[in-house]
Amino acid sequence: MSYPDSTSIVVEGVTKYFTMRYQRTLKQMTVAAVKGREISDTFKALDDVSFTVEQGESIGLMGLNGSGKSTLLKLVNGIMRPDGGQVLTRGRIAGLIATGAGFHPQMTGRDNVFLNAAVLGMTEAETRRKFDEIVEFADIGRFLETPVGNYSSGMFARLGFAVAVHVDSDIFLADEVLAVGDKPFKKKCLERMQQIRAEGRTLFYVSHAAGSVRKMCDRVIVLEKGRVGYDGEVNAGIKYLKYDPDEDSPPEVDDDEDLGADI
Repeated sequence: MSYPDSTSIVVEGVTKYFTMRYQRTLKQMTVAAVKGREISDTFKALDDVSFTVEQGESIGLMGLNGSGKSTLLKLVNGIMRPDGGQVLTRGRIAGLIATGAGFHPQMTGRDNVFLNAAVLGMTEAETRRKFDEIVEFADIGRFLETPVGNYSSGMFARLGFAVAVHVDSDIFLADEVLAVGDKPFKKKCLERMQQIRAEGRTLFYVSHAAGSVRKMCDRVIVLEKGRVGYDGEVNAGIKYLKYDPDEDSPPEVDDDEDLGADI
C-alpha cells in the first residue's frame, strides 16, 4: 500500500512479544524443569497497534507504566523490529529514548558528543559545526572532559538531549527526557521541543505530565496493555486516563512541578 508524501509514520497491525525467564542460571533452569515448573513466559508488549501520523503532527503518547509506550518508540526508531505488522517512517529520526543511550562510559563527554551524534546520523563535519551549541545547551561545564561513566543521571540527560535536539531530523522522539534534571533544564528542554514543533517536524512525546502534553501536543494516543485505547483530541485523552484533578487520580500540579513528572 502506498502513502502520500505528507505521511510521516505508519504503524500497521504491530505486535511485539517478549519472553520473561524466571530462573537465571542453567542450574536453576534445570532444577525448575525437573520439578515441572515454568522457566519462561511470553507476553505481548504490543497487540495489533495501528495508527498514522502526518508530517508536522505533535503526538503525546500516554499510558500507565507497562502499557508499551517505550517499546513502541523503539520500534518507530528502528531499534527493534515488530514480530507482526509493519512500521514505516519517512525521513531522518532523532531524539532521546533512553537516558544515556549510545554513550561509552569510559569516553569523555566531548568524545561521546561525536559518538552519539554519529549514531544519530550526523557527519563529523556537521557535529563540529554544531559542537559549541551542543556544549552550551548541555551546560555541564568542566565535566565535558571527564568520562561519562562518572556522570549523574541528570548529566547524562543533559548531554544526550543536547546532541539529539541539534540533529536536523524530520521526526523527533522524546522519552524519559524530562524524568531527570533540574527545573531550569527541563524548562529549556520543553522550550527547545516547542521550537522543533514550530519548525514543522513530527514530534512523538512520551509523558505522564498532562500539563506539558497539553502545551506540546495536538493529539494524544493512549496505550492500554499494549493496545490503542484512545486516539484523538488532547484534553479528551487526558480525561480518558483520569489525569484531571476532578477525577479519582493523581492531581495536576503547577507547570514547573509538572515538568518533572516521571515518564
